[in-house]
Amino acid sequence: MGFSRLLAVVLLLPLHPALAQTRVDTHAINNALALGYQASADALAAQRGAQARAAIAEAERDALLARLPPASSKAPAGEMDVSRFGAAGLVKAFDLARELAPEVCGALPAGSGTVIHDPLSTQGVVTARIVNDGIAQMSLGLEQQARQLQEVIDRHGPAGTRAAPLSALGLAVVPAVVRSLADISALARTDVIAQGIAYGSGARDLFTTALAQSCPDKLAGLGSGYLGELDPAQHEQLVTRVRALMLLRGQNAGRVAVIERLADAAKGELKRELGRVADGAQELLKAADAFVESLKVGEASDRSPLYNAARYLGYANRARTALVLDFDLRLEGLTLVRDRLFTGQKLHLSGVAFLWYRLHEPDGTVRLAKAARRITKPVEVDLRGEAAPADFWTGTADTAARR
Repeated sequence: MGFSRLLAVVLLLPLHPALAQTRVDTHAINNALALGYQASADALAAQRGAQARAAIAEAERDALLARLPPASSKAPAGEMDVSRFGAAGLVKAFDLARELAPEVCGALPAGSGTVIHDPLSTQGVVTARIVNDGIAQMSLGLEQQARQLQEVIDRHGPAGTRAAPLSALGLAVVPAVVRSLADISALARTDVIAQGIAYGSGARDLFTTALAQSCPDKLAGLGSGYLGELDPAQHEQLVTRVRALMLLRGQNAGRVAVIERLADAAKGELKRELGRVADGAQELLKAADAFVESLKVGEASDRSPLYNAARYLGYANRARTALVLDFDLRLEGLTLVRDRLFTGQKLHLSGVAFLWYRLHEPDGTVRLAKAARRITKPVEVDLRGEAAPADFWTGTADTAARR
């Protein structure tokens, strides 16, 4: 095929019907694709705009809620968040203690006197009696020793004659006496701890004071606390007895010195027997020195057994025939805080008290036993000071009127 014919074929190709239709379809497809892409881009832009507007609205809502208080406050189960007003509920518990005191006072008999049972006071009284008995035992031992030593001197002195064997005189120290009295200061130590519940360690003292306020004429003692330290009678009596003990100890030391001189002048078996008598007597004198030193007579503190004995012996004498009141008290205060957007913040206060008490004869016989509980109706306290009654704020409510 020549060049001229090839050129004619090329020029005639676009005029073929099939080829012309193909060009029309391709142009339509391209236009459709362009329109679809534009629609997708518009939809994506609209979605992103909607998301941005929603995020802005959420942020504005959070900012507004952050500036407003919640409609109500609800504490988690099992505990109350009262960090700002935690002590307020205890006021109602305090009032409950004062209301229960007259009820207990009404159960106490008049005339016999009643003491509050306290473990520390009970242990102190027993310890004081042990110290008192120790002084009596040591004095009795020195008196017996004095008689026996004087008998030895009278029998074996220059004008004496030989009598019974000295071993029969029994001058040896009784080991049990030395062991029980050598460290008497240990008796003043205690591991008793008084604890309160909910209201704190002052709940018991609070109720004891309320009892004393309601019926002071029926109570002879309030347990631990002041026991009459400023009354010198009991302390002076103990000091006088210790002085007499030391005087007797000094006199016996003089008799022992006489026997030692007799032993130096004697010979044979008598010399050895007199030496044993002097040695045995010296043992009791050393025990007496250790005992008096352990009493710490010149020290006025809780570490002095003599000082503690004077306090608790005086208390025991006053309470010798008194009845014993044993009780346990649990006080709890409930504080609810409620916030309102338009009415402000208010408190709802309530108190709970659980009390049991028993009245005993001095020998431990139960004379009376009772248990009681109280729950106060919640009182609403407006922090502006308008909702609560006046006696709540002053604390001067007449408990007799409530009875």
